[in-house]
Amino acid sequence: MKRRWVRWLPAAVVPVAIAAGVIVAPLAAGAADLPSKTPDDVLRLVAASDVKAFSGTVEQSSDLGLPSIPSTGPGAGSGSGSGDAASVIELLTGDHTAKVYVDGPSKQRLQVLDQLAERDVIRNGSDVWLYTSTGTKVTHVTLPDRSAVTSPDNVKTPDNVKTPDNVKTPDNVKTPDNKQQDPDATTGAATTPSQLAQRFLTAVDPSTSVTLGDPVKVAGRDAYDLVLTPKTDATLVGSVSIAVDGTTGIPLRVQVDARGQSTPAFEVGFSEFSTATPSASVFAFTPPKGATVTEQSPSGLGEKKAQAGTHQKPTVTGSGWDAIVSVPAGSVPADLTSSSLFGQLTTAVDGGRAFSTSLVSVLVTDDGRVFAGAVPVSALQAAAR
Repeated sequence: MKRRWVRWLPAAVVPVAIAAGVIVAPLAAGAADLPSKTPDDVLRLVAASDVKAFSGTVEQSSDLGLPSIPSTGPGAGSGSGSGDAASVIELLTGDHTAKVYVDGPSKQRLQVLDQLAERDVIRNGSDVWLYTSTGTKVTHVTLPDRSAVTSPDNVKTPDNVKTPDNVKTPDNVKTPDNKQQDPDATTGAATTPSQLAQRFLTAVDPSTSVTLGDPVKVAGRDAYDLVLTPKTDATLVGSVSIAVDGTTGIPLRVQVDARGQSTPAFEVGFSEFSTATPSASVFAFTPPKGATVTEQSPSGLGEKKAQAGTHQKPTVTGSGWDAIVSVPAGSVPADLTSSSLFGQLTTAVDGGRAFSTSLVSVLVTDDGRVFAGAVPVSALQAAAR
């Protein structure tokens, strides 16, 4: 899906979706106390949303058919590559909860609630703090005047920020080696429903049918159920359901269904949601007594970007839901492919080793190339030949 962070939904998406001919007949709102709307109307509702302050609890769950992978011990793997992969798998196989607070573009707080700890990212004006309750290190970043977020969901911090004690940070935060971290892979439940909804909605094209299902209630609020259904059978994705708040137009929940599976393969949604402005105290942060504060700045970014620019870009074959992305040999760290974690998660297939879930497949060929997509492994094998 296209990774473009916008404020809720770019207005340009609406006429494009209409022109593409993907909008079908309207569905009455039914039992929920909502006015009858067409899919076109709901897309416009999302695009027109102007809520600048809100708070809530976000719950994430998944059923991707993956085993639970320990974060420590023999099965956790070693090295930076396998460590990053273990973090991703932990996200995909576990349930996650996060508290989100937003008061305009310069006051934001994300609290990822782990079992025995809490990870925080706080922005209060030009100050950004990153902290985990189990550690004694705090990272502080002072944003330059030109740094501004473009979305209440999008906690944006400078490039080249080093995080303490393996704190996973929200979208647009980059690690010291300038590798941008996907929010899904770094924050547990940090991804909000609107962020995920934007990924799908910005990719709507003629390969997608857009309809309305029966109205639903999410976090006690009436919502329209916007359903995106691939027109091809070649993808593992059965449909994507986006619950759009009937009053504010904010996506409250996203459910991704896999073909042949009765429960959502992936779901992120608000269990609590309020448009009341959060208290100013929520965004205040004082480092705990005894904590070591590290000041970080985006110095040296230009050099690192130049180095990053030397890597070959992925190749995309096809378009829409059954598109396949490939990268050349040498793109995957050797310590990852040689780790015990890689062996646990992949299966030997003709031409390499495959990682398969109910929504996404990845093939690492014997010669080191990587193919991935929301398609069966057999499709990746065909693309690799």
